[in-house]
Amino acid sequence: MKIAKVIVDVPASTINQTFDYRVPEKFKDMLRVGMRVVVPFGPRKVMGFVVGEAEETEFDRVKDVHDVLDLTPVLTEELLDLGKWLAKNTISFYITALQAMLPQVLRAQYKKELIRLSDGELDEKLESLFAGRDVIPYEEMDGSSVTYRTVQQAIQDGDIAVEYLVKSKETKKYVTMIRPRRDSYLLEEAYHDLSGNARKQRKLLQHFIEAPEPVEKQFLLKKVQTMGSTLKALEDKGLLESYRVEAYRNPYNDDAFAQTRPLELTVEQKAAIQPINQKIADTEHEVFLLHGVTGSGKTEIYLQAIQNVLDKGEEAIVLVPEISLTPQMVKRFKGRFGSNVAVMHSALSAGEKYDEWRRIHRNEVQVVVGARSAIFAPFENLGIIIIDEEHETTYKQEDQPRYHARDVAIQRGKTHHCPVVLGSATPTLESYARGKKGVYQMLTLKKRTNEQAMPEVKIVDMRDELHAGNRTMFSRTLKEKMEECIRKGEQVVLMLNRRGYSTFVMCRDCGHVKECPHCDIALTFHKNSSRLKCHYCSYEEPMPVNCPECESDLIRYFGTGTQKVEEALTQLLPEASIIRMDVDTTRRKGSHEKLLTKFANKEADILLGTQMIAKGLDFENVTLVGVLTADSMLHLPDFRSAEKTFQLLTQVSGRAGRHELSGEVVVQTYTPDHYSIELASTYNYQDFFMQEMNVRKTFQYPPYVFLALLTVSHTNQVKAVQATQKIVQLLMKAVNPGTTVLGPTPSAIPRIKDRYRYQCMVKYKNEPQIREYMEKILDSFSDNIKKDDLQITIDMQPYHLM
Repeated sequence: MKIAKVIVDVPASTINQTFDYRVPEKFKDMLRVGMRVVVPFGPRKVMGFVVGEAEETEFDRVKDVHDVLDLTPVLTEELLDLGKWLAKNTISFYITALQAMLPQVLRAQYKKELIRLSDGELDEKLESLFAGRDVIPYEEMDGSSVTYRTVQQAIQDGDIAVEYLVKSKETKKYVTMIRPRRDSYLLEEAYHDLSGNARKQRKLLQHFIEAPEPVEKQFLLKKVQTMGSTLKALEDKGLLESYRVEAYRNPYNDDAFAQTRPLELTVEQKAAIQPINQKIADTEHEVFLLHGVTGSGKTEIYLQAIQNVLDKGEEAIVLVPEISLTPQMVKRFKGRFGSNVAVMHSALSAGEKYDEWRRIHRNEVQVVVGARSAIFAPFENLGIIIIDEEHETTYKQEDQPRYHARDVAIQRGKTHHCPVVLGSATPTLESYARGKKGVYQMLTLKKRTNEQAMPEVKIVDMRDELHAGNRTMFSRTLKEKMEECIRKGEQVVLMLNRRGYSTFVMCRDCGHVKECPHCDIALTFHKNSSRLKCHYCSYEEPMPVNCPECESDLIRYFGTGTQKVEEALTQLLPEASIIRMDVDTTRRKGSHEKLLTKFANKEADILLGTQMIAKGLDFENVTLVGVLTADSMLHLPDFRSAEKTFQLLTQVSGRAGRHELSGEVVVQTYTPDHYSIELASTYNYQDFFMQEMNVRKTFQYPPYVFLALLTVSHTNQVKAVQATQKIVQLLMKAVNPGTTVLGPTPSAIPRIKDRYRYQCMVKYKNEPQIREYMEKILDSFSDNIKKDDLQITIDMQPYHLM
């Protein structure tokens, strides 16, 4: 390679292209496409990706590649092409798309330093900042009184410079090993020569006389119950030596998973897996939609299809919704394929993620189970991609590049000529409509594998409870059923649709609601710290005793949070033990798994939680599921709210009666006649689909149209509105007559972190050039974005309209 074509890590529209660099002699034979390099860019050095090579360049003056960060390419050619496709599709920078494919550790953290160049006097504030030193860390400037302008001026005058340090910190884990330096008979001689007082030294020598293999230092010290100094004494005598080896951080102990065998498939399962296996055998791409009720054995179909792929010597990617990757899912895959599985999700440390990624990169595993970003696993021989619970919104990335994992999966499936399987009991309307049209091939499982009936669902109208004088959050029906359940020694799952102790704090005298000073949203009360918190910008303040508006002391909490339900439950059923699962109790690493294991071991009667307990859990002793606030999602300003409610109710109902015992579900609601609640109670997806499609058609929402959402934000409200107005005018001129452009309107949360937010929505059926229009808009505002702190975000497939 003589000339490297590099995409540099500077996310700006003017730089969203490749730059040519000469490859110096020392790197000529080793530099490959897909490696990361450090290159000079203007006055500084930045990281970049080599995305192409050439024999010569059309430019007269070309700088040299300064350094190479990798010995093997971190991105395959397929992933480099995928990056291009991703950037174009989501209207993001190519560099951003490439960075998204790598674990955090490889996105080299730049450290910056300020370097003093002149011997003369500097500005007095700068003098005190440097305090006689020639080089200082850039961060020191942030904490000082020196303004950016002063530093900028000094840089322009040539008095100081900014240096970028582009080496990321040590990313590999090493362990210290100890081994004997002498033969066993010499160790025995030394053992007898040691004085009787050196008991620990003798113990250490005895270990190596009996077992001369190298052993991990920590393990050895623990076994002999001694300190490092004892070891050091023997090292100084030349009897033992220590050395370091690289170790993988394995987040799971593979031996802890009991190995499982493939199960006998039911007639329905056999019919569903047959076409998938056919495509695997023919190495052909096809998208399958596996629509199966909860408990119909979708996972077993995944496992057996993957086995076929592995037998061909190919690889598999399985995506599951985040929630720390439902530990049960990991258990099933590790149980079937053992250490041939890498697991990637957000609860792993950066080091663990990096190690799991390296195991994939080095072809040490054939299966990866992970959340959204695992779709970029660097496999070169993919045989199948599976997306479980395909309706989950966590498959959509909410910041740049704003991709949907399903689209990326289908794109990779085409490249590798392999099937993509989307599984769900409640597929998104878009996917189901594609299945009905024949764009996806539909596979259906109507029965549970154990032939058990779906649990019976009882809807309780909470308005009747109020009229009957029951002011608690538990209906009489639910209370009776919980008591009966606990009496029989069975378990209960209770789901509440939100987090925090109570939703907001309001004064009963004047109606004042305490809001975040930086975001237009009510603060949430957290009882354990007795503080009000904003879930958008993390602002918090103590709970006020008196109303800040009218001084009244009638300030009360409204709404219901998990903590509040837990307290009420303890009063209602003092004999029951409760495990609470919400964002607060599952913050710590591994806590998710611990709580579920406790519940599985019957150490509690009731599992109380937010949406996170609705998915994929399988407990044989759960016979009752209660949904406390079924309609809290119905009233959100989101056209998918009915769909999300139906999905959530169906999913949570599927947690009951999955084994021998039959199950029941009680759904408490103030809108019992809403079709999403009525139809979820009879598991009637078909009718729900028909009814919801009518609504979508009437109001022109997906899947009848495509949506694009532009959000403009600025600290000045007028500037935000004006920019959005201009964008609407530009779009109106460009789009086809049948396309609707709505806006400008304030976002559902009009202000976050002191920035005003306005949006415009495009609804279109056929706009082949929509992405080019959007890029032109970004170009026309590039000066305002750079100089005026205007932010424009474009989402070509919006899921969160808030």
